[in-house]
Amino acid sequence: MIRVLIADDQDLVRTGFQMILDATDGIDVVGEAANGREAVTKALHLRPDVCLFDVRMPEMDGIAATREIAGPGVADPMNVVIVTTFDTDENIYGALEAGASGFLLKNAGPELLIEAIRAASEGDALISPSVTKRLLEHVNANAGLVKREQPIDPLTEREEEVLAAVAQGLTNNEIAAELFVSLGTAKAHIAHLMEKLHARNRVELVIWAYETGRV
Repeated sequence: MIRVLIADDQDLVRTGFQMILDATDGIDVVGEAANGREAVTKALHLRPDVCLFDVRMPEMDGIAATREIAGPGVADPMNVVIVTTFDTDENIYGALEAGASGFLLKNAGPELLIEAIRAASEGDALISPSVTKRLLEHVNANAGLVKREQPIDPLTEREEEVLAAVAQGLTNNEIAAELFVSLGTAKAHIAHLMEKLHARNRVELVIWAYETGRV
């Protein structure tokens, strides 16, 4: 059972998400929050598998709330999916830097909502093409401003292939099929890449791949 916390300052949005998730097998909504500070408090108390955070919330925005429970230095980071209307590129990049592991459009349909939550619970990330486009525009606009260090232990040919597949937005199952390996092997390669590149999640792997000119 995937335990989910929903945080959004709009009652209608929270109610809509909860109705969809309550009707889905294998997902249980364990709490709701109407602002960022309440979201952090409930997340730390309930320890849900996935937190669904809106970007714009009173008292503490979704990015700051994400940083509190999933950011750099957090000993046991949680999985956070950011719900956004993509008003600004800064929201997207800021959320990534804060530790978000996925993005969901506020007008996304039920299937995408469920897919995003399941992906996050498995340590995967769902990023829609529109988000990826804006994220990469931000990365390209800041090219040269961020210098990524190469790993002491160079990536193997297989790791380079896995990194390229991750950067293309392929899921673990798709990577396994693409490279003709088992799902467990694909996951192992990704986990090793994260460790070698000091990436907290696969979204950071995508950024690293673009900022180092691999894609």
